[in-house]
Amino acid sequence: MSTTQPFALHGADGKLIRGNRVEGKDRQILFITGFLSKRWESKSTTLAEWCQEQGWGFCCYDVRGFGDSEGTFTDYTLSDWMEDARTVLQTLASGPPVTIVGNSLGGWIAWFMAQEFGQVNRLILIAPAFNMMGVRARAISDERRHDWHSAGWMPCDDDPAHKDWPLSWKWVEESEACWKTSFDRFRHVKTTIIHGLQDTVILPSGSKEFVKELLSRDPAFPVKLNLMTGDHRLSRPEHFERLHQHVLETAEA
Repeated sequence: MSTTQPFALHGADGKLIRGNRVEGKDRQILFITGFLSKRWESKSTTLAEWCQEQGWGFCCYDVRGFGDSEGTFTDYTLSDWMEDARTVLQTLASGPPVTIVGNSLGGWIAWFMAQEFGQVNRLILIAPAFNMMGVRARAISDERRHDWHSAGWMPCDDDPAHKDWPLSWKWVEESEACWKTSFDRFRHVKTTIIHGLQDTVILPSGSKEFVKELLSRDPAFPVKLNLMTGDHRLSRPEHFERLHQHVLETAEA
């Protein structure tokens, strides 16, 4: 986007995390991408335009090992991508309050970041992939799961586009371990979850179960679940209209 400035931050291993940012007043939105998604796609581009209209700040980035950031994909796992989010959020600390818009796996990462960073006071999670790889490992056959564990590597799914992005079994171990800590601490960050009822990639039942568990532990937690007609991408005009409404709500006290 021409209105944003590129940046590069050093990750824990010295590799560069590349992204784009524009400063603004009153609020800043951080977009965290989904698995195997680059920072500039339809949602992030549209969010940047909405932020420009409001005079808000905006930020997006590529995780290490993917997109324009440095590193080799197979060298990184969930914990590394969470650390990338922390690194980027630290650069936003001096600005106005932050709304994180997290897409798919980025939605689950956003949940953790909101519990850690006080400047985050709103969350919009789009088809959040809670315990993504743990769920994936349980969904495949026993034989394939055994092969994955034994070999240590496996493509994330049967999509031909993903054959060149093998996942280590460490992804499963870290996903399960992180899931166990998802409810360890609560900051009352207003959270909106949007999920498509026809999503076959990340099932909407995951969002339902997350909200149910969250409210069983803290009935006063400010969370809203919006289930709507649509698939995982939620890319139709009515989906963007709903997202726009939720983005504008973040300006409310």
